[in-house]
Amino acid sequence: METVTNKLKDTRIMNINPQLFSLWVGMASIVMLFGAFTSAYIVKQGAGNWLDFPIPRLFYISTGLIVLSSVSLHIARNMFHDGKERLYKIFLLLTLLLGLSFVGCQYFGWQEMKSYGVDLKVNVAGSFFYLITFAHAAHVVGGIAALIATSINAFTLKFNPTESRKNRLEMVLHYWHFVDLLWIYLFIFLVYVK
Repeated sequence: METVTNKLKDTRIMNINPQLFSLWVGMASIVMLFGAFTSAYIVKQGAGNWLDFPIPRLFYISTGLIVLSSVSLHIARNMFHDGKERLYKIFLLLTLLLGLSFVGCQYFGWQEMKSYGVDLKVNVAGSFFYLITFAHAAHVVGGIAALIATSINAFTLKFNPTESRKNRLEMVLHYWHFVDLLWIYLFIFLVYVK
């Protein structure tokens, strides 16, 4: 009986996609990083000398853009699995465009904050805002790099939904949904924890 149980455990371990598992471990470390940032934000805020400033409207727009990009990538994935090459490519490019627009909105939002007089040196509140949003944008840029690689494959390789290509697309999808959910958490945190 014990050997049957051990064999079942071994089978379950072998069915775990090691690349996806590694991605999830990496994403867990990113969660810990941003957990540390937001914890430090709360502690420093409680110390006083905290500057309240309006969050530029562009950060609200960028939130909508990254949510739409997650939806469009999910649709692209479904189209890939259904063998609908044209729609897959359209939604993949739409996701890339929305991701780039997100980063662009973030950049112009930072410029607007700078025009308010909120920069890295004025107050620790501004410094934390820049740190958190810039660190997130850097992770989004990593996702954009993966989207670019996926788009290059989509347009240069013959359309063939093999298990290997499905696996790569799933990893991009998981990571992109992750940075989307992470941004929603961070945005709500930054808007309401003042």
